[in-house]
Amino acid sequence: MVKKIVVAANNSGGLYGFRKELLCDFLKKNVEVVCFTPFDVDVEKLEELGVKLIETPIDRRGLNPIKDILLFFKYLRLIKKEKPDLVVTYTIKPNIYASIASKLLHIEYANNITGLGTAFQNDGLLKKLVVALYKMSFSKSKVVFFENIENLNTIVDLGIVSREKTFLLNGAGVNLEEFSFVEYPSQSEVTKFLFMGRIMAEKGVNELFDACHKLYENGYKFNLDVLGSYEEDYKEIIDNYINEGWLKFHGYQNDVRPFIRDCNCFVLPSWHEGMANTNLECASMGRPIITSNIHGCLEAVIDGKTGYLVEKKNAKDLYEKIKCFIELPYDEKVKMGQASHNHIAEVFDKKKVVKKTIEKLL
Repeated sequence: MVKKIVVAANNSGGLYGFRKELLCDFLKKNVEVVCFTPFDVDVEKLEELGVKLIETPIDRRGLNPIKDILLFFKYLRLIKKEKPDLVVTYTIKPNIYASIASKLLHIEYANNITGLGTAFQNDGLLKKLVVALYKMSFSKSKVVFFENIENLNTIVDLGIVSREKTFLLNGAGVNLEEFSFVEYPSQSEVTKFLFMGRIMAEKGVNELFDACHKLYENGYKFNLDVLGSYEEDYKEIIDNYINEGWLKFHGYQNDVRPFIRDCNCFVLPSWHEGMANTNLECASMGRPIITSNIHGCLEAVIDGKTGYLVEKKNAKDLYEKIKCFIELPYDEKVKMGQASHNHIAEVFDKKKVVKKTIEKLL
């Protein structure tokens, strides 16, 4: 019987934002929950849930082997001290180092692949290293959860884990009460688009900015609200587009719902995703989605009915789809928003995802 669970993650904001319902369900079942995570945002909110927090700094994108070795030994020390019945890990470094530590201590553990990240985009030395580390860390895993079928098949085909040990979830799901349906904005000459995510090439921002700049040059009336932090150096580019008048930059926002409410359409032309939570949140609130035709994005859209799918890394295709949306009659946009909400409510309800997760873990 599981009485104590350790959850290892790479940021407190994501842990609260996407996993709070799961943590609460553990607590309702009288399971003690200890979270190893860096402290960035929502730390007090996590403490209010009733979980125990232990700060565990992680260099999320760094490749410093010394820092990673130190992280492994910190996990080893903490897990040995806490003596959990089960360790649940999220994202690449907790998946690897907390799992190896658990295996050495003969403690049961389960992993979550929330996306394969940059390492799997090219067949280089980094990918070989990560594959080797994943094989080592997942060899004794109770179950490995995936958020899209492409990621699952990739990991199985590489011989990292057997298909019998995998389980496919509909992403992290979306809380239909927190991101409840909101009436579509009133008709206007200006179409409002929204982008939320880290400001980096892999989120498709180059294609998005190119497409929008072309729309601006061709006289279309629109604006683009951009929410997120700079992961790469885009400040000068964004400042130029702000001066042109069609882009508004809001930085990181704790509550994105007012921006979703005010937009006509959400756009995410990402190159790769586990399952894009921003697509799910915006669709749940009744907004059409324009996103990449890749696993992790395409699941959120019924093409032509709830939004549009675009070819990855194709600014021309993105331009055409955004233009197509701008030119849609207002009534069609409203219908698309309602259909978008209905699709998400049927497939991605957070309660269903949490229930399936707990059934596999406890």
